[in-house]
Amino acid sequence: MGGSSSKTKGYWPFGGSGSGDEQTKEGTEQSLARRRSFRNATPFVFTRRSSLYFDEDGDLAHEFYEETVVTKNGRKKAKLKRIQKNLIPQGIIKLDHPCLHVDFPIVICEA
Repeated sequence: MGGSSSKTKGYWPFGGSGSGDEQTKEGTEQSLARRRSFRNATPFVFTRRSSLYFDEDGDLAHEFYEETVVTKNGRKKAKLKRIQKNLIPQGIIKLDHPCLHVDFPIVICEA
């Protein structure tokens, strides 16, 4: 589970080349554009996509199972069968308190 990184030479979101090489005019313009986009972004996340589903009865859960009785060699055995049809995702939910976005380039330190 690695993070994604840019393959372009000299990528650094706060300006400067990061590699010690001199910047070209095009590289400087790209760096300024990145800085502006980071400045306008917020580090907080207020909503998220829920991993819960509603079934036909209106119950809410991650997974739904149905108990079935299977007769094999004259013996009755109960098995659980996973239900995957007729489920409706809960959708986007609002978080109780905002969280920090994983990809936002900030440093958190204790003073």
